[in-house]
Amino acid sequence: MINVIVELSKYIILTLMIIYTFHCFYTVRQPDEEERNELLRQQLLLIFFIDFTAFLVIYLKTFNFQIVEFYAEMLLFFATIQILYRLFYKKASILLLNNMCMLLSVGFIMLCRLDISAAQKQLLIAAGASGIALIIPVMIRKMRFLRKLTWVYAGIGIVLLGAVFALARTSYGAKLSLMGVQPSEAIKITFVFFMASFLSRGTSFRAIVQVTVVAALHVGILVLSKDLGSAVIFFAAYLIMVYVATRNVSYLGLGIVGGSGAAVVAYHLFGHVRQRVSAWKDPMAVYQNEGYQIVQSLFAIGTGGWFGMGLCQGSPESIPVVKNDFIFSAICEELGGIFAICLILVCMSFFLMIVNIALRIINPFYKLIALGLGTEYAFQVFLTIGGATKFIPMTGVTLPLVSYGGSSLLCTILMLAIIQGLYILREDEDEEFEKRRQEAIQRIREREEIGRTRQI
Repeated sequence: MINVIVELSKYIILTLMIIYTFHCFYTVRQPDEEERNELLRQQLLLIFFIDFTAFLVIYLKTFNFQIVEFYAEMLLFFATIQILYRLFYKKASILLLNNMCMLLSVGFIMLCRLDISAAQKQLLIAAGASGIALIIPVMIRKMRFLRKLTWVYAGIGIVLLGAVFALARTSYGAKLSLMGVQPSEAIKITFVFFMASFLSRGTSFRAIVQVTVVAALHVGILVLSKDLGSAVIFFAAYLIMVYVATRNVSYLGLGIVGGSGAAVVAYHLFGHVRQRVSAWKDPMAVYQNEGYQIVQSLFAIGTGGWFGMGLCQGSPESIPVVKNDFIFSAICEELGGIFAICLILVCMSFFLMIVNIALRIINPFYKLIALGLGTEYAFQVFLTIGGATKFIPMTGVTLPLVSYGGSSLLCTILMLAIIQGLYILREDEDEEFEKRRQEAIQRIREREEIGRTRQI
C-alpha cells in the first residue's frame, strides 16, 4: 500500500507544481486585482498540498516522527511570515513571497529526505533570517542616506574578502568560509550597493575606471581564494550594471573580452580550475577522481527521467555534497525532470519580477540595486543548475533557497527583503505619480471652468 501511495504521490506533486508554475506567469498578466488576489491564495493552497503530500510520503517511508514535528514547524513558519507581511506591508509583492515559500518548501522536502538534522538547522536559519528581513523593507523606504555610503560598502567588501583569503582554510579546493560563515554571500549585497551608489552619481569615463578598479579588487581576491563561482557572479553583476547605467555597448564588449581573457589566465594559473574543466569536458575519463561528482550527478538525472523515481526511492546519497552543490540532481532523480523544469521556471519568474521592478523604479540608485541583485540571483541559479547538468564546469555555488547552507540562505532572504522594499518604493512612486496626475487634471478643469465663466 505504501508503494502505491509513493507512486501516486509523484504524479500528484508534479501536477500541483505545474499548476503553481502556470500561476506564477498568469498572475502577473492578470489586470483585475480581485482575480489576482484569488490566484495568489490558490498558490498558497498548492504549496500546502505539495508539502502535505511530500512529507506524508517521507514519513511513511521512514516512520520517523521527527518528520511530522518538522512539518508542523515548517507550516507555522510559513503561516507566520505570510501573516506578518500582510499586516506590516500592505503594498508588498505576495507573488514574490509565495515564490520564496515554494523554493524553501522544495529545499525542506529534499533536505528532510536526505538529512533531517540539516533540514532542522535550515528551518531555524530561515526563521531567524525572515525575522531580520521583516525590518528591511521599512529601512529601504526610510533610510535615504544609504546612497551616500559608497566607500563604506567598498571597504566592507574588500576587507572581509581579504580576511577570508588570509585566514580561511581551504575546503574543496577553495577558501570560502571564516568561522563557519561565508562572507562572500553578504558581500554580494554590499557590492551591488556600492555599484549602484557610484554609478547613480555619474557615468563619466573616470567614474567607470574607478568602479572597475574596486570591482576588480573584489573579483581578484575571490579568484585568488579560488572561489570561482562567486567571482563569476560578482563579475556578471558589475558588467550588467555598468552597461545599464551607461548604455554603452563598448563597455559590455570590453568586459566580455576581459572576462574571457581572465578565465584563460585562471585556467593556466590554477590546477583547481584545470581539474574542473577536465571533469566538464570528459567526466568519465577522470571518473575515479575529479569527474566522480558530475558523473554521479548525471546518473541521478538520467535515472529520474521525466517523472522521477518518487521520494525516498532513489539514491541521491551517492552524489557528493548533494545537500549543497548538487541538490538539483537529487530533485531530478526523485521528483523528475518535468518538476525540475518547473522549478527553473519558478526561478525565472523570480528574476523577471525583479527586472520588472527595476524597470519601473524612477530613482536610478534603487533601479540599479534591483537590477544588480536580480542579476546575481539569476547567475547563481544558472551556475548551480548548469554545473549539475554538465552544461558548464562546476563552480561550487548553491541553489538559492533550496540548497543547504546558512550563509547563502540568510543572505538570499535578506536580498529578497530588499527587493520587497524596492517594490514598495515603486508602489509609492506610482501613487505619487497618480496623485500628481489627478492634481494636474483638476487644475486644468478649474482653468476651463474659469474660462467658461468669463465667457458668460
